[in-house]
This record gives sequence, structure tokens and C-alpha cells, in this order.
Amino acid sequence: MNLLIVDGSNLLFQMFFGMPSRITGKDGRAIHGTLGFVGAFIKIIKMTKPTHIVVLFDGEHENTRTEVSVEYKSNRPSFADVPDEDNPFSQLPDIYAALDCMGISHTEIADGEADDAVASYVLTYENKTKIVIASFDSDFFQLINEDVSVLRYRGDKTIICDSTVIRDKFGVLPEQYADFKSLTGDTSDNIKGADKIGLKTAAALLRQFGNLQTVIEKAGEIEKPSIRKSVKQSAERLPNNYRLIKLGNKANIPYTLNELEYAYEGVTTNEVLERIGLR
Repeated sequence: MNLLIVDGSNLLFQMFFGMPSRITGKDGRAIHGTLGFVGAFIKIIKMTKPTHIVVLFDGEHENTRTEVSVEYKSNRPSFADVPDEDNPFSQLPDIYAALDCMGISHTEIADGEADDAVASYVLTYENKTKIVIASFDSDFFQLINEDVSVLRYRGDKTIICDSTVIRDKFGVLPEQYADFKSLTGDTSDNIKGADKIGLKTAAALLRQFGNLQTVIEKAGEIEKPSIRKSVKQSAERLPNNYRLIKLGNKANIPYTLNELEYAYEGVTTNEVLERIGLR
């Protein structure tokens, strides 16, 4: 078995802002996000050859992680008053119709983030099936193991990240990635790391001490004075960073594995768009 989990919101944003906005459907409405989404999705299916698929989208509700840090994702733009031609969410109904047309299970996550539901799927089924997560969200690197990989779709330049890729790129193991990112911070989620600690320094600290908690507890043993001082000054913030970044089996999964069976039968992007009335 092979389970493909698609981070739907991530793919939507990638395609909406990466495709020419002049592409319109037969009624004159912009369809570039939908066109890009369906085209990329079909290519991902061909690359991964899944037997089961689920597509998960973030819902519109309060984010419980802001209870840990009010700054979490506060740098993200609001699309509440953005006109449709500039609003990726305006094309969600067409994308949902396309997924329905293809017989793909999909849903908005009503409690928590889509990230949490992805993690729950992985932690529930990783011993029963191979899993590919399609997303550019680096938080998913922490879930990688011999049965789980992360696909970053870029057409012919698509990368499938496994443990070797993470180790070679960052100098840490996937299971250390949440610790690593807690130290370095994440500008996309507005998470501030420890001052003066970049990728190489964070990796070196984790190679020396193993995990974030030990780095904090043994900060006095850090050789370089500026790094030692930085970790001590960030000792309260770093565990909160970890709570924001660490993914666990804490979300309800909307479908069981048996409900996600899928067999690709060669449908094309244009056929899907025609069937839902956009072409």
C-alpha cells in the first residue's frame, strides 16, 4: 500500500501565486489556481503511484497554537477583504469540485491545523503503509522515517525528501528536526529562534547534546561564549518554540485508511476541468 497525503492549502497557494492569473474559464472567471492545482496533483499521483489518497485543507477557525505564542503566524496576510482575483480561497469551490470529480477524499480540518491531521495519519498508519506527504512545509521533515517521505513538487525539479536528504541538507536526523527548528526559528511562522544560532550551529549543538532539552540543561558546557549566552537567554522561549513546531498524534483523522482507496485511471487536467464546467 502507498498512502499519499496532500497538504491542500499549501498546494493551492503554490499554484495560485505561481500560475499566470490571466487564465480564465469559459464563464470568464479566473481558474489559474484550480488549473495549476489539478495539473500538479495529477503529476504527483503519477510520480507516487498511491493506492490511497487524502487531501487536507486548513479550516477557518482560531488557531490553538496562539495560546502558546500570540505571535505565531501573525505575519500571515489576511484575505478577508481581498478581491476574488487576488484571493486564493476564491477558487476553493472549484478545487473541491475537481477533487469530487476525481473521487478523491478531501476535507477542511475543523479542529487544529491540517499539519496536525497529517501527523495523526502518519503516526496512525506508518507501520501499515508507505506514506508520501506532498507539501513545501518543512515541519513535516520531523515525520520522515524509512516508511515516510516528503515530496516537494516543482515539476521536473520535484524532490522527494527522505532521511538521507535531511541529514545531508541540515546535518541532523529527521527526529531532531523539531529541536533544530526550535533553535533556528522559522520566519514563515513568525517563530523567533535563539540569537546567533544558524543552521550549522544548531546542527552542531544537536550533534553534541542530542536534543533541545539537553542543549538548554547543559548550556553551561557550550564552548563558544556567545552561543552559550544566547541559549541561556532563550531558555524560556525555546521550549515554547518546540511546542509550536512539534507534531504529534493529537488530531482526529477524518477518514480511515480503508475509505481512502484510489486507483488512477488516466484522467487529464482538461478532462477534469471540462467535467466541472470550467472549460
